[in-house]
Amino acid sequence: MADSIVCQNIRVSGVVQGVGFRPFVWRLARELGLAGWVRNDSRGVEIEVRGAVDQVKALVQRIEQEAPPLARINSVVARAATPARGNDGFVIIDSRSGRAATMIGHDTAVCRDCLAEMFDPGSRRWRYAFTNCTNCGPRYTISRGLPYDRVRTSLKPFAMCPKCQCEYRRPEDRRFHAEANCCSKCGPQLFLLDAEGHRLAADPIAGALQLLQQGRIVAIKGLGGFHLACDARNAVAVALLRERKQRDEKPFVVMLANAPSATQFVQMGIGEPGLLTLPTRPAILIRKRSGCDAALPAVAPGLSWLGVMLPYTPVQFLLFHEAARRPPGLGWLERAQDLALVMTSANPGGEPLVIGNSEALLRLYGIADAFLMHDRDIVTRCDDSVARITTTGLQFIRRARGYTPRAIKLQRAGPSVLAVGAWFKNTICVTRGDEAFVSQHVGDLDNAAVCDFLEESVEQMIKLLGVEPAIVAHDLHPDFHSTRFAADFAQQRRLPLLGVQHHHAHAAAVLAEHGIEGSTLALSLDGVGVGTDGAAWGGELLRVDGTSFERLGHVVQLALPGGDRAANEPWRMAAAALHRLGRAGEIGERFAAQPAAPAVTQMLAGDLHCPPTSSMGRMFDAAAGLLGIRSVMAYEGQAAMLLEGMALRYGDVLPLDQGWIIDRGNLDLLPLFGILADERNPERGAALFHATLAAAIEDWLRVLAPETRAVVGSGGCFLNQVLVRGLRARLGAKGVQLIEARQVPPNDGGLSVGQAWVALQHLLAQ
Repeated sequence: MADSIVCQNIRVSGVVQGVGFRPFVWRLARELGLAGWVRNDSRGVEIEVRGAVDQVKALVQRIEQEAPPLARINSVVARAATPARGNDGFVIIDSRSGRAATMIGHDTAVCRDCLAEMFDPGSRRWRYAFTNCTNCGPRYTISRGLPYDRVRTSLKPFAMCPKCQCEYRRPEDRRFHAEANCCSKCGPQLFLLDAEGHRLAADPIAGALQLLQQGRIVAIKGLGGFHLACDARNAVAVALLRERKQRDEKPFVVMLANAPSATQFVQMGIGEPGLLTLPTRPAILIRKRSGCDAALPAVAPGLSWLGVMLPYTPVQFLLFHEAARRPPGLGWLERAQDLALVMTSANPGGEPLVIGNSEALLRLYGIADAFLMHDRDIVTRCDDSVARITTTGLQFIRRARGYTPRAIKLQRAGPSVLAVGAWFKNTICVTRGDEAFVSQHVGDLDNAAVCDFLEESVEQMIKLLGVEPAIVAHDLHPDFHSTRFAADFAQQRRLPLLGVQHHHAHAAAVLAEHGIEGSTLALSLDGVGVGTDGAAWGGELLRVDGTSFERLGHVVQLALPGGDRAANEPWRMAAAALHRLGRAGEIGERFAAQPAAPAVTQMLAGDLHCPPTSSMGRMFDAAAGLLGIRSVMAYEGQAAMLLEGMALRYGDVLPLDQGWIIDRGNLDLLPLFGILADERNPERGAALFHATLAAAIEDWLRVLAPETRAVVGSGGCFLNQVLVRGLRARLGAKGVQLIEARQVPPNDGGLSVGQAWVALQHLLAQ
């Protein structure tokens, strides 16, 4: 009957562009016999549909239930619309621009269907290095704006050939409206250059592989930037890469063809093979096998974990395919392969990732022996994500490619907020409505180029989201570039500025992602952050309630002899512990190899240039220094990572009786340090430190908050799985839930989310 025909306008929001959503809606509508249209616009996807009531209802339900795998739907809102005259078919119409209210999808590893084409000698995409479809490939790193259409991507210069156009226009094809669709006839091309920038005549993939197998370093252009690659089995090549990149001991990530290829190096735990094959392809830290360091010399020296990553771009797959001698089909990808490549970010001296071809030739000159490049621009630099598996799921160490710009849903909506993070592992966060968008990893703000990248990231995120911030949040430290930038940004736009205490922000980040409001107990164990009293905090028990917090207690302070220098030299923290123990006379003998040992002894005796800190990170450093594990660190966090690995190797031990004191609400670890100072077995000492620290924290919580049933855990120390497993088990046995970061890292990489959440609540409270 005529009155059973309805017309509805359907609005779909979320990550619904660049993920095959319009073709998906088209197919559903055709299947259900509906007429109308679908299009992208700046708010997401808009649909107008005409048909029988039951069929229209079915369309709305199936949109939510059967969305494409890369889509993330926030809402589907249907309302009555005035029936429009038109044909009886259903079509995809041109996109409409406007103020953005949606977001671009994240980059995704090449899918199995596309791999099958790449490795089929009869396919027109045989060995084509830019094969993609609506289910895979780049999105965020090639996009210049919304709506997501080819003209707003770095594919704009590449006009589709007739065959690609046919795929793009054929509804039954998986490349129907795939904006990055291309082939070897019409799309981007690979080329291989020598160190001076001259083209090499060899097949680019074959030539690059040959150079890698000869021990050379090759810069390879990826999705979000260049990698520096070398043969991970070649000790000379790895050492050369370290020397040229000035990266003495910091671990490298190794790229392997598949999970079976990794089993010779690492002990795969439950769930870890699945994490490696996620479409987002993070690098995963996995526990080493005993022979790993011999097989991959100097890749991750002294550590108990190896960062493993599988290929995610066609170029990377083609290198492994070439090493396997170009077998047809996908069967070779199920078998272990010999090739193992170091894949490290191409960013000399801690600078931002290199993304441009000319930039690469200039900035990587003297580092790379050759360049495997292409002529598709990278619009947005985006480093690899790094994660590990825990008993409660995936935990980020660095959140970037594959996850940016996924939104974090907030408990409350409000005006837009800009938060600019802190110094280390910087990210920025911009909110829109009830969503928080965290940038890719920016880096440590210790050079001008990274500082420029921070400002670039702010500009880009605000532009993509189509917002104007109503407030700017920053760390309390006055000397951070992020703090100074926030002040300038706010002043230029006449916006209010809000300083958020470092550890309050750490706790708030976890509260934001879990949707927790109200008064909450929070344990923040971190490296360092300026407290409200101007001192260096870092081992804090807080009561957090929205925009305010109360410091219930802290780790009893140790001196920082030499100030910030002590954060890089664990022997100084060990000296501070010995001084507190009344054993300062041992400093000179224990640390005779350190020329500054006599001066440090005098500084401690006279309390000269020895600011106090409650930092838990420095407590880890003191333990490592006392046990002789590390005197001077080659990179941030090295001592704590070595300490954790030794504890893992030694195994479980009982905590020390009376290894701590709770004095006026503060946790004193001095008795533990006294035992470690006399411990001759570093691995046993490391295990004792972790076990005793977990027991001490449990006791601390029992004394200060005996009625609590949940505690938020945040800060960089919550990356330490030996500590967290022990703490989680102890608290769980007492009926106390430990709530941890999951969508962002617990370290400073998640800090901007907490700043933004505090600032948003500040606005809503006014």
